[in-house]
Amino acid sequence: MHGSTTSLTASVSPWLLVLLCAVSGAYCLRRARGSVGAAGEAVMGFGMALMAVPLGGHDDGWRAPVLGVVFGGAALHALWLLRGGPHHAHHLVGSLTMVYMALMAGAGSGHGQEHAQAAGPPLLTGALLLYYAGYVMLGGTRLITEGGPVSPRSAAGRGGPPELIRACRLAMGMGMLAMLLTM
Repeated sequence: MHGSTTSLTASVSPWLLVLLCAVSGAYCLRRARGSVGAAGEAVMGFGMALMAVPLGGHDDGWRAPVLGVVFGGAALHALWLLRGGPHHAHHLVGSLTMVYMALMAGAGSGHGQEHAQAAGPPLLTGALLLYYAGYVMLGGTRLITEGGPVSPRSAAGRGGPPELIRACRLAMGMGMLAMLLTM
């Protein structure tokens, strides 16, 4: 190979994130029939995959507004679901984080590097990084410590094996963390 390994890594890494988010979204879509939050998680997974697609500087400005509207709608849906309990607060945070990243991506496209660097409030980005780092650490710990035997009947009733659902959520949390780190 004559190219540098950093250029190879830079071209492969975004596509791995796209694949990870798309597979998580597809799994959540498959189990959406049996679970209330799975449809929202599927939208989040596919939206994250779309947001992570590297355009190589060829963004025509359509992606940020479209994703902003999609995730704004997801945030309204998560806000509606908060009536059922605080579990959906994470969905609200995730949707609003995606709106924020879409806005920051839109502010950074075509306006020069100085505008892109000044666009995002570092305090908000830092708070979101801390939230998702904690979410990933907690999710990883739960995945390791709560993995006990589950009967096939109880796994089918809740939309799939609990450890696979936790792994899917953990993958999307890591994807969010990775996208926030690139802002």
